[in-house]
Amino acid sequence: MTGRVVVVGLGPAGADLLLPAARAALSAVPPERRFVRTARHPAVADLAAEGMAFESFDGVYESARDAGQVYATIADRLVAAADGGDVCFAVPGSPAVGENSVALLRARLGKRLVLVPGLSFVDLAWLRLGVDPLAGNGARAVDGKALPAGLPAGPVLVSHCHSKLVLSDVKLALLERLAGEAPVTVLARLGLPDEAVTTIVLEDLDRVVEPDHLTSVFVDIPPGGPGEAWERLVALIERLRAPGGCPWDAEQTHHSLARHLIEESYEVIEAIEALPASAPTPGPEPVPEGAYEHLEEELGDLACQVVFHATLAREAGAFTVTDVLAGIHDKLVRRHPHVFADVAVSGADEVVANWEVIKREEKGRSSLMDGVSKHLPSLLYAHKLYRKAASAGLTFGTADEALAHATSGLSALASAVGVGAVAGPAEAERRLGEALAAVVHLARLAGVDGESALRGWAGRFKERFQTLEALAADQGQTVESMPPSTVATLWEQTA
Repeated sequence: MTGRVVVVGLGPAGADLLLPAARAALSAVPPERRFVRTARHPAVADLAAEGMAFESFDGVYESARDAGQVYATIADRLVAAADGGDVCFAVPGSPAVGENSVALLRARLGKRLVLVPGLSFVDLAWLRLGVDPLAGNGARAVDGKALPAGLPAGPVLVSHCHSKLVLSDVKLALLERLAGEAPVTVLARLGLPDEAVTTIVLEDLDRVVEPDHLTSVFVDIPPGGPGEAWERLVALIERLRAPGGCPWDAEQTHHSLARHLIEESYEVIEAIEALPASAPTPGPEPVPEGAYEHLEEELGDLACQVVFHATLAREAGAFTVTDVLAGIHDKLVRRHPHVFADVAVSGADEVVANWEVIKREEKGRSSLMDGVSKHLPSLLYAHKLYRKAASAGLTFGTADEALAHATSGLSALASAVGVGAVAGPAEAERRLGEALAAVVHLARLAGVDGESALRGWAGRFKERFQTLEALAADQGQTVESMPPSTVATLWEQTA
């Protein structure tokens, strides 16, 4: 007879905190149909002392390759066992809080899944801490093994801090928002005779605490973080666009802002080029003073443009900034199956190849080249064409071959424009294009973007020329008024 899976909560500690309904459900099935996710729970020992036996799934934890396989295996066995009648499955705390196996069972069993409530460790933690989770903006519980990218402001209880490694991850995440000397509260073995609630400084979290599977951490996080910062920026742009806001902002359109987006993008690139080539990895070249501060400011200006366009789109009923952020998040997950799925890769080249295949399927494109915008600057356009071709296995020769090709192209160009040359402008342009393309390929082989390299050279050239002008001014002259030979001498002095 097909039966049900009755999931009961064991509560956070000993059997004294087990609800009567849970005890009744456990007693309603014979021992061979009574399961527990883990015997490493105080209530299991108490019930065993009363003569209540369980079959534990602890062996699954030891043999499975990851947590996902653990819960899938448990669900498979419970569903199979229920084909012969009702089974009872006991889980720590409450079946409604942080229990992945319940989600799998619900998807497979539907109405054949029955949940019997239990007292959650979260309820006991709020009680010990004196925190009302509904007060103010509310308190939140997060899993220490899977911390969200941006921790929310306000009271936060971090569960499953069962090892030094997890505590170290929690500490690093909190240090993004708190000083090392900020107080945090460690809750250990709540509901047991040796329970402890202690306050320590954050920097000691993974040094002085000896955690186990009944350890959690509580902290009150101040306002801030990326989520709140985005919300403030979105609200500000909306305020500037609203009646009574800024007349200039109110009259902008997507097209009128386009040139500002281009300008801000180039200013970000300029700020990046001021950093050493090895940044952020430390290298022989020091980071110039103020370089990162400049990059921070320029990235803020660029982010403002993103939010501005998203605000205009929201006014049109098209999409919101939330849609933008959620969309890029989901896209990155899809395009990294070697991280978030079971795809194996041998290195970065295979990652790029997979990326192009996934992107082509998503966009429904017939050619790898369809996604390369013709409006890109020419060097960057050529770079992307080479990259697309490389994802299909075309290598276009070694660095030595590329250098030889570039040299040959430049020689042919020189012949085309030299004295007595018979070739016209069209031939000279074609030769120059071939030479530049070979240089772009050589740059790719060296891991350099030709567009950025040329822009970096142009920036250095400009600075050197301005130094030359300063030397001329020191002599009471301008470069335009000097003889070319004198200008050439000053130029050499700026090297």
